[in-house]
Amino acid sequence: MDDVLSRAPMFAALDAEAAAALRASMDEAHLGKGNNLFHEGDQGDRLYIITDGKIKLGQTAPDGRENLLAVLGPGELLGELSLFDPGPRTATATALTDVTVMGLGHQALRPWLTGRPEVAEALLRALAQRLRRTNELMADLVFSDVPGRVAKALLELGEKFGRQLPDGLHVTHDMTQEELAQLVGASRETVNKALADFAARGWIRLESRSVVLIDVERLERRSR
Repeated sequence: MDDVLSRAPMFAALDAEAAAALRASMDEAHLGKGNNLFHEGDQGDRLYIITDGKIKLGQTAPDGRENLLAVLGPGELLGELSLFDPGPRTATATALTDVTVMGLGHQALRPWLTGRPEVAEALLRALAQRLRRTNELMADLVFSDVPGRVAKALLELGEKFGRQLPDGLHVTHDMTQEELAQLVGASRETVNKALADFAARGWIRLESRSVVLIDVERLERRSR
C-alpha cells in the first residue's frame, strides 16, 4: 500500500518521514463493487487516494443519460476539487471492483498546505492535469470520430491498467460495453461496431471486461 501511496501527488512531494506522518492522518475505507464513494451533488469535505481497485467518475443528465468522465486506479486522487472550491460534488464515484481508498478531511489537510508548500503545488499540478484532460476530451468530441475516440480510450486504459505479455498488452478495464460507450461519449452500438472492426483487422482481441491490444502502433495512428 505504501508503494501505491508514494505515487499519489501529495506523497510524491514529501520525504519519507513527512509521508509517514501524512499517512498516519488518513483513514482507510473499503467499498464493494457497485457501491458509491460519493454522489454528484453531495457536499464534499474529503479527498481520496485509491490504493486498490478501480473507480469510475460519472455524471447523469436530467433525462437520465449517463456519461463517464474517467476510470481511476491505484495511486490516483479523487475528490480534490472541493478542497479549493468548496461546494457540491461534480460527479458520482462508483466502485467498478472492490476498492480500498485512503481518505483525508480538508481540515486535516490544511496544515500540510500551509506548512508544506510542495504539497499544495502537487495538488495544484494534479488539478491542472485534470483540467488539461477535460480540455482534450472536449476537443476529441468535436474533432474526432467515434473509432478514433475508441482507439484513444483503449490506449489510455492500457497505460493505466495494461500488462505486457507475449501476445499483446492485456488491459483489464472491468467495464461493461455500456460503460465503455459512456466513457467514449457515443452509443453502445457505434462503439461495438468500432471494436468489432479493430478486432477484424487484428489490432485487438476482445475478452470479458478486458481487451488485448495487439497492434498498439495502428491504434495510435487511428487515435490521431
